[in-house]
Amino acid sequence: MSDVVQEELMVRAHDDVGASAFFTWRMVVLWVSVVAVLGFIVPRSAIAGPLTDQVRDSIDTVLKVVSDSELKKDARTAERRRMIRQVAGELFDFTEISARSLGPHWRARTTAEREEFIALYGDLLEYSYISKIEMYSGETIRYLGEAVDGEQAVVRTRIVTKQGTEIPVDYRMMKSGSRWLVYDVTIEGVSLISNYRSQFNTVIQRSGYRDLVAKLKAKQVERPTAQRATP
Repeated sequence: MSDVVQEELMVRAHDDVGASAFFTWRMVVLWVSVVAVLGFIVPRSAIAGPLTDQVRDSIDTVLKVVSDSELKKDARTAERRRMIRQVAGELFDFTEISARSLGPHWRARTTAEREEFIALYGDLLEYSYISKIEMYSGETIRYLGEAVDGEQAVVRTRIVTKQGTEIPVDYRMMKSGSRWLVYDVTIEGVSLISNYRSQFNTVIQRSGYRDLVAKLKAKQVERPTAQRATP
């Protein structure tokens, strides 16, 4: 991992819920990368297949939305963001992400509390994702292939920045019924879920679960109405 990335990780790791934006930004860079510019590079140990195609197709769809000159207009901001959220909802398993991010504290939550947390956490992820994806500036991506082990899988990629720096990013997926959904993203070996879980656990241990919920609600209120997630 580069010195710059290490330094940024160390600095942001001390923030509570707000530090999540850094990792979400990394995930967004992957999503908004230009697909197939560098082509597929498929090592023997991982073969490109339907899961790689699923991730690629989602990126293609989002790229079309953020590149559409009509949808870029301010009057269509809500429509544009609703379309992006729909694509994210079809690829990411927000329930599984929420459970893993909350860790052992998930088991103690009631059904109502879980539903509330999924909504608040999902809104945080979606806002961070959408606000950054609209800043797309032409990064590229290499697909290295996928590896499936039973009902779990990994789609391996590398982001290539404009400066030529390559950043390994892996999508971790699991089978949910007849679909495969992403439950974690690792960037340079750093797990998005592990980062959130560490932050959430710190807040809960220090001031309780309800304080974590209050912080998530405060983040939601701070955002302009047009930038909040809507059905």
